[in-house]
Amino acid sequence: MASSSGRRPGAGPGGGEPSSTPAPASGGRRILRTQTAGNLGESIFDSEVVPSSLVEIAPILRVANEVEASNPRVAYLCRFYAFEKAHRLDPTSSGRGVRQFKTALLQRLERENDPTLKGRVKQSDAREMQSFYQHYYKKYIQALQNAADKADRAQLTKAYQTAAVLFEVLKAVNVSQKIEVDQAILETHNQVEEKKKLYLPYNILPLDPDSAANQAIMRYPEIQASFHALRNTRGLPWPKDHEKKDDADLLEWLQALFGFQKDNVSNQREHLILLLANVHIREMSKPDQQSKLDDHALDIVMKKLFKNYKRWCKYLGRKSSLWLPTIQQEVQQRKLLYMGLYLLIWGEAANLRFMPECLCYIYHHMAFELYGMLAGNVSPTTGENVKPAYGGAEEAFLKKVVTPIYKIIEMEAERSKTMKSKHSHWRNYDDLNEYFWSRDCFRLGWPMRADADFFKTPNFVLNPRDQTNGEHRPAGNDHWMGKVNFVEIRSFWHIFRSFDRMWSFLILSLQAMVIVAWNGGTPGDIFDAGVFKQVLSIFITAAVMKMGQAILDIVLSWKARRSMSLAVKLRYILKLLSGAAWVVILPVTYAYTSDNPTGLNRTIKSWFGDGRNQPSLYILAVVIYLSPNMLAATLFIFPVLRRFLEKSNLKVVALIMWWSQPRLFVGRGMHEGAFSLFKYVCPSKHLLFFMNCHCTGSF
Repeated sequence: MASSSGRRPGAGPGGGEPSSTPAPASGGRRILRTQTAGNLGESIFDSEVVPSSLVEIAPILRVANEVEASNPRVAYLCRFYAFEKAHRLDPTSSGRGVRQFKTALLQRLERENDPTLKGRVKQSDAREMQSFYQHYYKKYIQALQNAADKADRAQLTKAYQTAAVLFEVLKAVNVSQKIEVDQAILETHNQVEEKKKLYLPYNILPLDPDSAANQAIMRYPEIQASFHALRNTRGLPWPKDHEKKDDADLLEWLQALFGFQKDNVSNQREHLILLLANVHIREMSKPDQQSKLDDHALDIVMKKLFKNYKRWCKYLGRKSSLWLPTIQQEVQQRKLLYMGLYLLIWGEAANLRFMPECLCYIYHHMAFELYGMLAGNVSPTTGENVKPAYGGAEEAFLKKVVTPIYKIIEMEAERSKTMKSKHSHWRNYDDLNEYFWSRDCFRLGWPMRADADFFKTPNFVLNPRDQTNGEHRPAGNDHWMGKVNFVEIRSFWHIFRSFDRMWSFLILSLQAMVIVAWNGGTPGDIFDAGVFKQVLSIFITAAVMKMGQAILDIVLSWKARRSMSLAVKLRYILKLLSGAAWVVILPVTYAYTSDNPTGLNRTIKSWFGDGRNQPSLYILAVVIYLSPNMLAATLFIFPVLRRFLEKSNLKVVALIMWWSQPRLFVGRGMHEGAFSLFKYVCPSKHLLFFMNCHCTGSF
């Protein structure tokens, strides 16, 4: 084995000397200083307590514990190899718990070297390892392979993993003693490696060729139907440089074209089979009719998977990329490809899952590429058949699609931690995801342009002096996209804007009560014509507060003006102009109702007559002013109508709803039902009644 610098006598294999560099400790259990000086016990070298920085040696220590009962010398050689590998991974023992772990392991090697060396059967450690490797292969692997039922797949998988570790140690021992590995052992190892690729760990379904026919769970009709449906790769154009396997399926074809990770493909293959099987068994209750995957079950799963994607396409006015062939025999295969592509994107998206509409954008383009390849379309730019924009190289999707977007998330997160900046100076997941709520997201292109505004970050760095006065600094340069819909501004004015209905009710009630108290002080005075006319002046106060709300909306959204759409800016301006207009109209019309008008009021009154035998112009203005509130009350009473209007993508409806609130992709139609509102309103009225009776002394 490769020796390390600074060796202790009498500790190496065959009389060699292992490295004396102290270091390791348990990663999961805390080791006291007194424990590191003596024996830590053998359980400290279990794979579960290895320091996190030395996790690669955990399988070696597990094999050492496993074979120690049958051959202590081989177990010693495995631990020695694990020690040298740990020293290569962390030469300075800087990791947490590494120094104590390596020290304890070295002490154990010193104790076990001589006893295990005396019990060695062969003349050298290299021959001992080769002999034990052949013995292990015949006793465990061949015996399990020759079993009639081959039912214990987990035991066979573990045996292949153990054999792979033993060969790794064997090779290292032979290199250290300058002995070549026998050809028979090399051939055996090649067979083990081939089988090891098949017998991989799995979650629920063992999908390797041997287990697919022998494991009990794979014999269920619904599992078989989904499993065989994914194996239908007839007519798919495989890449020229890809070696197609006999057991290839649709997800492997997607991996070859788009460059998904191997483990992601394995996980989503099992995921998709279980999704289809669960729905299939519910739709097909008769066992004799479950040999083929039910089309209705496939449609149910597909509808659930693409619910958000189809809503996103309708919201942006785009056609979805879920194009189905006209040949009926190819429809099921195409649906499975679309579903598999979506699951593979989701499974490899990592933190991009917090940005669902971003995933919709990615899927929209990749599904269109999938359709183009299957339909044989020709690219207008290259003149060749359509190919994936990012190619099918290994981990191409992770490196070229996920990583660039994640880097932006990472940089924005670091800015929020290291800079004492305002909320408008950095973006979070929601801000980045809201970029895909607008048609402007298609400016990003496919493949995504590296110079797009989405990937830009501000080029300024706040220094301590700027941090103290960051409110007066610009949010970034002209290329930074910034916030999209909302920017938080820390201000006490939020107390008034967020609870505007409460403040309006309190102020208007106070004004009405002051007027009544000034004109007599009894509630019955409100029915007097003169007092009632003065009480109606509360609508002028309401108009003034409404204009104040419009001003606060502009002030509190000022930081988002750069990324705000023209429609939203126009809405804020019209709200302000409307509020200012009503502040003028209501006082003028109120003065018009006076019996002895003067000045401008007399001129206005002359335009409309003397007012006798005519409805009050002020009352008409109040009705027009309250019409949006009456519409809102109607929608509150009938929440079904409001949900329909908010979810509608019709331009006329969108224009009507645009005045009340900005149009967003999420949060539309999230209102309680009529019965829930009834249960909420009625107890509230009873509570107000009892409180009023208690305050007036009626009890």
